Amino acid sequence: MKVTYDAKTDTLTVILREGVSVSESDEDKPGVILDYDDCGNLLSLEILDASRRVTEARRIEYQMTE
Repeated sequence: MKVTYDAKTDTLTVILREGVSVSESDEDKPGVILDYDDCGNLLSLEILDASRRVTEARRIEYQMTE
């Protein structure tokens, strides 16, 4: 998984699977774009105007639970 924040475009992108072709993109909610492969699996999501929608878009915390 890869998470990037582009301050210039104020876009937060979460890539769940790399190297797989995007078959379909859907703007689920205004400013939230979901990308799917040809089997309908979610590949990535993009959040536009991230600084307004995400708490501290420049900071990422990763946590695993058992």
